[in-house]
Amino acid sequence: MSVAAERASSVRARGLTPAWACSAVAFLLLSLAIGVLAGPIDLGFGAVLESAAARLHVPGASTSLTPTEEAILWEIRVPRVILAALVGAMLASAGATYQGVFRNPLADPYLLGVAAGAGLGATIAIAYLPEGLRGQRALPIAAFVGGSVAVMLTYAVGRSAKRERDAATLVLAGVTVAAFFTAWQTFVQQQNAETLQQVYSWILGNIPSTGWADVWLILPYVAVAIVVILALRRVVDVLSLGDDEAASLGVNVRRVRLALVIAATLGTAAAVAVSGLIGFVGIIVPHAIRLVSGVGYRALLPLSVIIGAGFLVLADVVARTALSPAEIPLGVVTAFFGAPFFALVLRTTRGGSS
Repeated sequence: MSVAAERASSVRARGLTPAWACSAVAFLLLSLAIGVLAGPIDLGFGAVLESAAARLHVPGASTSLTPTEEAILWEIRVPRVILAALVGAMLASAGATYQGVFRNPLADPYLLGVAAGAGLGATIAIAYLPEGLRGQRALPIAAFVGGSVAVMLTYAVGRSAKRERDAATLVLAGVTVAAFFTAWQTFVQQQNAETLQQVYSWILGNIPSTGWADVWLILPYVAVAIVVILALRRVVDVLSLGDDEAASLGVNVRRVRLALVIAATLGTAAAVAVSGLIGFVGIIVPHAIRLVSGVGYRALLPLSVIIGAGFLVLADVVARTALSPAEIPLGVVTAFFGAPFFALVLRTTRGGSS
């Protein structure tokens, strides 16, 4: 057996154990419960369960909540918690995917210019669309289009270098596109100074309390992206060994990388479209899982989906309750925890490479 095959066999052996799966699901369920119950109006755990049973038409179940409390629960809190879980799952799994595909432990979901493209799309929508079209309907669409265009340009620039198999080339192309889009966004902001506050509010990130509309908007993209990532999770372990090793094992490196990057990036673009730019999730969650469990990507990716969802739900609880009735931008909360963690990861990475 070759050295590459032996290494591939060793990484594939580190699968998802029942203990880790159960622990991750328990964490997610606890996070969802806290997210639903936390708020200025105390609904009560028992009352929420009664309302859920009544909604599910359980025989004999009835709700003790008032119509106003029912509306708060099912039209504000539950969709916001589900939206936070979707965004967190997508950002965490995208970060873990990029780290494996590009063999870079510091890669994050915004690597290929998604953040810059989405930011430009949102800025253009805020600055130039008529007042009636600047709401939650048009803004996510504009951000999604901007992020998607940025990714396509990144791939076009990367392919023009005639080095498609070089992961570093694609990353550098993403940096180039991000710099261009950021400069364009700055120009638009300077020309429309009255929109600065709204633009920065979106850039700082937040989970909107807009009911179920945003959940249904991003659910198809996030679901398809996560299904593709999880379906190829064993191949990510092989890609993390290097392109030559993966190719020697029969992996079509270019095709698999393209599928993984497109899935992770378009899913990220959809998440960013409704939440704004929420940093560090794609670094905190995968690395925390690695530090605790030491698993390979075969287990890391599904754990990132589950724990990433729970993490962002809890971060959103902090954002909306720490200074209640005021609300802290969610990007500020994740940066507060993520910046020290990033420094720790950077130190650990340097220590491991020296």
